[in-house]
Amino acid sequence: MLAIAGYHIIEQLYASAHSIVYRARRSADNAPVVLKVLREEYPPLEEIARFRREYEMTRQLNPSTSSGQGVEGVITVYGLETHQHTFVMALEDFGGESLTRLLPTHPFQLDEFLRLAIRITEILGQIHQRHVMHKDLNPSNIVWNPATDQLKIIDFGISTELSREQPEIRNPEMLEGTLAYLSPEQTGRMNRAIDYRTDFYSLGVTFYHLLTGQLPFQTEDALELVHCHLAQMPIPPCDLPLLGGGRGA
Repeated sequence: MLAIAGYHIIEQLYASAHSIVYRARRSADNAPVVLKVLREEYPPLEEIARFRREYEMTRQLNPSTSSGQGVEGVITVYGLETHQHTFVMALEDFGGESLTRLLPTHPFQLDEFLRLAIRITEILGQIHQRHVMHKDLNPSNIVWNPATDQLKIIDFGISTELSREQPEIRNPEMLEGTLAYLSPEQTGRMNRAIDYRTDFYSLGVTFYHLLTGQLPFQTEDALELVHCHLAQMPIPPCDLPLLGGGRGA
């Protein structure tokens, strides 16, 4: 297990191509924290820039550091520290788990889903009011503690403050964001600027996944998945069994 000065690491929560996330305790006061660490020992400059952007964007949205203009439903960031040749971001740990980790053991009843869906939408609306687009909304980036009912959005690594952004055409393997939840305009193949609506498309895919336990498009081929987002309609949730029991209405 990784050793980071000033922290006692308890467990690994998540690992991606870019970073590893740990649950830990801060040595100074034994406070629970989540540590996000860049994966590479010598990360390239673009990874460092993305990590710093995530820190600054999250900090900007925190109520304690934004002159009353923050969003309660955004994870609180405590600091950005160096560790050997890389960086560590310290975030609050309110005992929650990502919806991705919860879904296999916690199928959502329809009333519970609707209550959470309203809250997630309200939080996202507040983020948009601060002129921020998340651009990677999916169940892995929504954290919920069922015991306390706290719910927060995380991971602003590719977010932007621009109200509109013109995407470039890229190889599907090189697109920013999580491809299964990516809006058609984020693929760069629609000649259409990205605005706040791109987050709502990703949120719709997220809701579909939470309700049905499956993604709208059942393919792992990147190019085919891009085509599906652009040109196909998924099976309506009302035609599929819902995870919490019954069928859609």
